[in-house]
Amino acid sequence: MGFGEEIMFGGGDNCDGLRSFVRRKRVDSENSNHNSSSTGGHQLAKALTVPHLVAIGVGSTIGAGVYILIGTVAREHSGPSLAISFLIAGIAAGISAFCYAELASRCPSAGSAYHYSYICVGESVAWLVGWALILEYTVGGSAVARGISPNLALLFGGENSLPSFLARQYIPVLDITVDPCAAVLVLVVTGLLCVGIKESAFAQGIVTSGNVCAMMFVIIAGGYLGYQNGWPGYDLSTGFFPFGVDGMLAGSATVFFAYIGFDSVASTAEEVKHPQRDLPIGIAAALSICCALYMLVSIVVIGLVPYYAMDPDTPISSAFSSHGLHWAAYIITVGAVTALCSTLMGSLLPQPRILMAMSRDGLLPSFFSDVSKKTQVPVKSTITTGIISALLSFSMDVSQLAGMVSVGTLLAFTMVAISLLIIRYVPPDVVPLPSSLQDSIDAVTLRYNDFTKDFGTSEDIAKPLLGGATVEASFPLLLKQVADGSYALSDDNRRKVAGWTIMLTCVGVLLLTSSASYVGLPSVFRYTLCGVGGGLLLSGLTVLTCIDQDDARHSFGHTGGFICPLVPLLPIACILINVYLLINLGADTWMRVSVWLVIGVLVYLVYGRRHSSLRNVVYVPTAHVDEICSSSQDILV
Repeated sequence: MGFGEEIMFGGGDNCDGLRSFVRRKRVDSENSNHNSSSTGGHQLAKALTVPHLVAIGVGSTIGAGVYILIGTVAREHSGPSLAISFLIAGIAAGISAFCYAELASRCPSAGSAYHYSYICVGESVAWLVGWALILEYTVGGSAVARGISPNLALLFGGENSLPSFLARQYIPVLDITVDPCAAVLVLVVTGLLCVGIKESAFAQGIVTSGNVCAMMFVIIAGGYLGYQNGWPGYDLSTGFFPFGVDGMLAGSATVFFAYIGFDSVASTAEEVKHPQRDLPIGIAAALSICCALYMLVSIVVIGLVPYYAMDPDTPISSAFSSHGLHWAAYIITVGAVTALCSTLMGSLLPQPRILMAMSRDGLLPSFFSDVSKKTQVPVKSTITTGIISALLSFSMDVSQLAGMVSVGTLLAFTMVAISLLIIRYVPPDVVPLPSSLQDSIDAVTLRYNDFTKDFGTSEDIAKPLLGGATVEASFPLLLKQVADGSYALSDDNRRKVAGWTIMLTCVGVLLLTSSASYVGLPSVFRYTLCGVGGGLLLSGLTVLTCIDQDDARHSFGHTGGFICPLVPLLPIACILINVYLLINLGADTWMRVSVWLVIGVLVYLVYGRRHSSLRNVVYVPTAHVDEICSSSQDILV
């Protein structure tokens, strides 16, 4: 196929049809910059290093849940094997972290999973991911803020010890309980985030250090107590797995959500000084520290008190109290407060950057893309996010909406894994260029067509490079002969096979996880779905393992960064784990999320699709982009 035949994928009015839902934007290269007009004329500050990223990752991940979660999971699922549950959950989270690390180093721009989905999958899917992330960070930040005031009150003597202007108040007329302390804390954190990314990361590092110190106290002091008392929690007749291996695995699925938060590191990619090196290190270090702390705390606390005697609400404090260390409750409460504060900062930090990325792409009003000249942060987006979160935390008990936070995270994890498979096997081979470059595109097209007219088609020109090898007549379109005499899929067919395989693998994952989760289905129907889904999954894994990955992956985006190992096994495992957890979030959660997603679809159809920056573009083959751009002085989109 000649260059002139494949150069136009969609442009101008053609992008207003169904193709507009799958149009993909261009990945940022080392030499590309965002249009200054789309960012208010200024860029985000390149100020973050590995210590900042670790502080953001650990602070966003380790919340107060660890001070409560271990009691519930130990009593109901894991028993003394709680540390193994945390280890398995950490490995599962690490699989997602591998995928994030490669994409973050290849595409180090604001937007995280939204940005990757837009480049690899398409605009409509990217919109839904971004819309879900907005919900995640808004509800998550508000829920965290509502949990700070009760813990803060305990430090001052009791539940009602806060000053009246900060204490929770019930308003009978509206039948709501307002929380002024939560709203004030959100506004304080918002103001801190507006000062600058380096300053806010430094502040989060200080708060996170307080939380880590509290956890180290639990580990050291608890280890000493356990050693002195002979570890009574492990001296049980029920054994290490009182609920069986299934119970331990169920505990892993529960504590998996304790690792949610490291993706905040990827959202700051555009502000990292050396993203190819520092982003993978920051993500890996943050997740490793969190996993180690979780396991050590659970080993110690489970050893102090038998799992069945643990207090589900205050497991750590009650464990120390049972050995006479009542004063330790204050240190543990300090840890809970600092953990909540760092998690609040981690929840409010990414959302303005998601809004900014969506606004840059035209899917949201340009108001959100403005970057302050002085502080080099998206101040307008940050203030808007802070005000909305403050209002929610002040007036609503959002704890019942906490499950909605997990939907955004798991959906993002899933799309990141799918995006990695696309980059490896079917990276975009066309690039959107502005219609203002049409003259240059026409000139290159004419020159290319003249060249093929004189020397033959691109297929004819390529034949001498095969060293005289010919393709057997029985496989004229499917196979090509390579240098060693064996046959392999031609590039076009390999991409088609890989694309269909990735799609069918995702379908197989959905069928397998759905049938495995819905035990109420008729047995024959359920087992049939399991068989079909498992067959598609294994077939997809086999095919992707056997066929070659695309050579274009080596030059996709920024090069020289982290490369995820064991592809396609790790991304497919990531998809399987996250889809299973998504399906098992519960009907109530999905009903609430569905309402939000329907609103998002309407917003996209009414505004986003019509104002997208890809409305008036021409898609050209990647191989000819430099040639086209060198003949024009226009700025690329």
